[in-house]
Amino acid sequence: MPEPMPEPMNETPERVLVVTPHPDDADFWCAGTVAKWLDGGASVRYVLCTDGGKGTTDPNISSAALSKMREQEQADAVQALGVQELVLLHHPDGSLEDNDEFRRELVRQIRQVRPDVVLCPEPYRKNLAWHRDHRITGQVALDAVFPCARDHLHFVELWRDEGLEPHKTPTMLFWGTEEADTISDISESFDAKLKAVKAHKSQMDGHSDSEIADFVKERARDAAGNSGLELAEAFRKLTFRV
Repeated sequence: MPEPMPEPMNETPERVLVVTPHPDDADFWCAGTVAKWLDGGASVRYVLCTDGGKGTTDPNISSAALSKMREQEQADAVQALGVQELVLLHHPDGSLEDNDEFRRELVRQIRQVRPDVVLCPEPYRKNLAWHRDHRITGQVALDAVFPCARDHLHFVELWRDEGLEPHKTPTMLFWGTEEADTISDISESFDAKLKAVKAHKSQMDGHSDSEIADFVKERARDAAGNSGLELAEAFRKLTFRV
């Protein structure tokens, strides 16, 4: 029996929160969708969870220097996309934990932005290797959306001391999933995605612009699969009663 085709995602949300473990993750996985939504009038905030200070094969660079470089690259990427806000949490690369500190930080972001959609990594990949920061970011973001941001007595200090009212997020989209059920056409926003990806120069390992473009385009074609779209991004969609 053939697998069901992913459903197309055509609506543009008003408010979007993108929770990315490292600089470059969101841009590789969902920047085409973000660019399309921005063009449609969406308000978008990126939350960068770690400083990216371990992601290199260069033995001559320190973690502190790499962190500074990579956080700037993420700032350059969101500027290229036109994202309105970037929040840096500055956790050390590779050291995210599923704990109240991290959950509180994401609940704060959700209650501030009050998003219609939260995008983050898939926490539950089974057959493909996945960085621990990706797994933990996806799980903590999910728990922050439901139930923690929804109920005022979770992290009551955010409600009591910061005036952040509870928020019910209708939709989460997980990138990097093995079980995509939702697809986004990025044929017209691919160039914006490519600009965002190219901003992460420290991660390009000396590849030429044409090699980078070919790689990103091949991934977008793979995501499109048999949908009939030329270029796409694919997600697992989770919805909540609001």
